[in-house]
Parts: sequence; C-alpha cells; structure tokens
Amino acid sequence: MLWKKTWEPGAVLALLGGILATFLFGNLAAACLRQAGVLGFKSDDSAGYVMLITLSFQGAALVLGALFLKFHDTPWREVFGATGWPRCLRLACLVLVVVAPVMFALKFLSELLLQKLHWSVEDQRAVELFLDGKLWVRVYLSFFAVVLAPLAEEFVFRGLLFSTAKHFGRPLLGWLGVSFLFAAFHANAPIFLPLFVRSLALTWLCEKTGGLLAPVIAHSLFNAGNLGLLFFQAHLTRPS
Repeated sequence: MLWKKTWEPGAVLALLGGILATFLFGNLAAACLRQAGVLGFKSDDSAGYVMLITLSFQGAALVLGALFLKFHDTPWREVFGATGWPRCLRLACLVLVVVAPVMFALKFLSELLLQKLHWSVEDQRAVELFLDGKLWVRVYLSFFAVVLAPLAEEFVFRGLLFSTAKHFGRPLLGWLGVSFLFAAFHANAPIFLPLFVRSLALTWLCEKTGGLLAPVIAHSLFNAGNLGLLFFQAHLTRPS
C-alpha cells in the first residue's frame, strides 16, 4: 500500500483538488487566450497553447505532488517502492507483451462498433499535432509522453487515488473506479476500453511491486511504443 502513515486524508483530498482545479483553470485559460488571439496561443500548435494544455494537469501533479511529499517528509524513492529497477523493468516488459495485443484488439473492435453507430472516430488532438505539427512540437510531445505523463499520471491514479481507495478499505473501487477515471481522463472513445485494460495492468504492477516504479516504466514503454507506431504511420502517409 502506497498510503503513508504521515499522510492526512484531508491533505490528500486538498492535493487532488488542487490538481483538478489547476487542470480546469489551465484549459479555460488556454481557450480564452486562443480566442483572444494572444501571441503564442493563436492555434493548436502554438507554443503557449501546447505547453499550457499539456502541463495544466501533469505539470501541476508533479509540482504540487513534490511539495506534498516534501511537506510530509516522504522521499520519491519511498513512493517508487523498494523493488529494484531490473525486476520492475522485467515485469513492465512482460505486461507490455501480454497487454499490448489485447489493447490493439479492443481498439479495433471499439472503432468498428463506433462506426456502426455512426459515431465519428477521430484521433486525439495530441496525435494530430504529433503527426502534422512542427518539429519542436514532436520533440516536446515525445518527451511529455515518455517522461512527464507517466510520472504524473501514475502518481495521481496509482499513488493517490488507488492508494486512497485501499486505505479506506475499497480495493475493488480502486481497481475498477480508478481505471475508469484513467480511461475517461483521456477523453477519446475508441481508446477507452484499451486504456481501461492498461490501467488494470498498471495497477497490478503497483500491487505486485508495492510502488510506482514498475507502472511508471510500463506506462512509459506503452507511450514510447505508440510514438513509434505514429512515426511509422507518418512515414507511410508522407507523400513521395
């Protein structure tokens, strides 16, 4: 269990509320600045717009989370767990090999079902930016997806939400409820079920190792694999 004895329930709720408030404010501010035509926010691939949208949740989670851990004298190495990185890497690779084919199959079936229901199937805006955006956008989104997002999202979903559910004797809520929130957070219908399954696998890694290191590694590997596929897709669709 990740919940530490020094963590007060009220402080954890305040941290989660602060992250959520920053996320909502950041998205609202980005929309308003874009609507006003402010320099750096004029389009989806403008520097300010991309940075504010992507960091309003993950950036807030890392900054506020670091302050929370420092205030409670909890070092990051304690949150990552006592299991060494070689074992965590092996387990993460095992989960990737087992779960990735299931995720691809679920995504394919989800897209078929949505098309049957005449539901428009569109790529996430981040995917479109990665494929069509400027070079700096690709570099930044790659770093964000492989490093920042895994750290921040695992801290929130496994380190705080799942840990909180277990602390209050609701492990099933932690497994299913947090996985539902993780999938819904990405706001993309075709990948909802794949992300739900991925979240269950990441939660299993958290339980298996007693920390966040293994799920962070697995999360990073999943995202890196997706980026590799996007590079391949971009190469295939590039005009000759």
